[in-house]
Amino acid sequence: MKVLVSDNLDERGVQLLKDEKDIDVDVRTGLSPEEQKAIIGDYDALIIRSATKVTEDLLNTAKHLKVIGRAGIGLDNVDIPAATKHGIVVMNTPGGNVVTTAEHTLSLMMALTRNIPQATASLKAGRWDKNKLKGREIFNKTLGIIGFGNIGTIVADRARGLKMRVIIYDPNVTPERIEKAGFESVTLEELYNQSDYITIHIPKLKSTTKLINKEAFAQMKDGVMLICCARGGIVDEKDLYDAIKSGKVAGAALDVFEIEPPDNSPLFELDQVIATPHLGASTYEAQTNVAVSVAEQIIEFLKNNTIINAVNVPSVTGELLNKLRPFLTLGDRIGSLLAQLSKGPLKEVAIEYTGNFFGLDMASVTTAVLKGLLTPIVSDDVNSVNAPVLAKERGIKITETTSSASQDYTNLMTVKAITTEMTNTIAGTIFGKNDPRVVKINNFRLELILKKGYLSLIHNLDKPGAIGSIASTLGENNINIARMQVGQEEEGERNIIFLQTDTPIPDDVLEKLRTLPLIKAARTFEL
Repeated sequence: MKVLVSDNLDERGVQLLKDEKDIDVDVRTGLSPEEQKAIIGDYDALIIRSATKVTEDLLNTAKHLKVIGRAGIGLDNVDIPAATKHGIVVMNTPGGNVVTTAEHTLSLMMALTRNIPQATASLKAGRWDKNKLKGREIFNKTLGIIGFGNIGTIVADRARGLKMRVIIYDPNVTPERIEKAGFESVTLEELYNQSDYITIHIPKLKSTTKLINKEAFAQMKDGVMLICCARGGIVDEKDLYDAIKSGKVAGAALDVFEIEPPDNSPLFELDQVIATPHLGASTYEAQTNVAVSVAEQIIEFLKNNTIINAVNVPSVTGELLNKLRPFLTLGDRIGSLLAQLSKGPLKEVAIEYTGNFFGLDMASVTTAVLKGLLTPIVSDDVNSVNAPVLAKERGIKITETTSSASQDYTNLMTVKAITTEMTNTIAGTIFGKNDPRVVKINNFRLELILKKGYLSLIHNLDKPGAIGSIASTLGENNINIARMQVGQEEEGERNIIFLQTDTPIPDDVLEKLRTLPLIKAARTFEL
């Protein structure tokens, strides 16, 4: 079995692979995309960091590739859907660099506060700008943390030790959990209004891209300082430039950028900006941790077919995976649907397995449900190993029951998600051997084929003309319906319609659908 290491990896990780007698390792870094394409077909496994771009074009030539291992958390450089389509397992190494990134955040906050980079440059240039570079104290200042996941939690704990007042905004974590940890839970507006410093620890999602923009800056205190070690693109760099020039923002410390490496960013012209080249995870300890972890995971997969820290398939032994695969897919898709249908922090998840599940241990299916639920919230920080841990950290109660009672289906999985605002229930089953279907959403019965793509959910009155008006509106806007499935409310007068379209439905077209006479609600989401 052959392993290609295409990015710089700590030697201890490489040595672990070399020590395995059945594994041949090639370390070939700095290859161009064309050079990678020319050789990738010879390898069973690929180990990367952030430099290698694993595109669909590359994967099309990776005829023997079975697994990709990322030494680190972020997978922005991997086309995960394409890897899944090719049957390639994608793994990362969560947890290996969370302390490192949290410490880097605090280092940047200190350096920004006391003008350390500017003072160093000034002194080396032969100047003594003691009065010009006067700083401030962080003692008794308010630190606003956006995101209370693994890294945000560590930053909060360390900042408390510095005698700062720490306030937290995270819409996916209950206020009770934040307060139990000893911090204040606030709304985003309150965080903007009250913070002397703001640091960001959330994944880059559609909903968080350019979250920190001119509207956000307008709500912040004059003289606020901003730190971002999360992902480039969460902060609108143009709006940040304007906010600094206007004096609203006193300073910014950035480790990540919309384009990396940044190309002549105007932010670098400002003395109030300090920056590092994505060093959040770059310590000797962290790089050793992730190198050893990814090597161990690749060895386990190649020798025992055991999947660890995978982001596109659950982590189970090879034999059990074959038996559970359709249920795992069903659980993940139900979880994803529930996450996008629900509003408010998740409080409880109840899973019921009814029928003939052949005596299988369904724990990994429960984990798949949790992964589907949490992925829209924490993105690449969640996988099939840490999903139960993340759920527990967020105070989410998990219950699992099994019954052999026969119903309308040989086997039925029913998942109820309870948030602070609502309760939603989805039931699904397997048609044939490998065809996962949703058969009930709340009070609506249907047969929803769970294919990945652009989906829309429409609530309408069960009257003639409703479906026709939807199809006409989409047709007028050049949107093709690939699949339509209708569910009828039990003892009610409404239907739900699931549409799969070839392209996303734009917001303005969605608003047109909502104004149709027989339509009660419409929304879009993705699987």
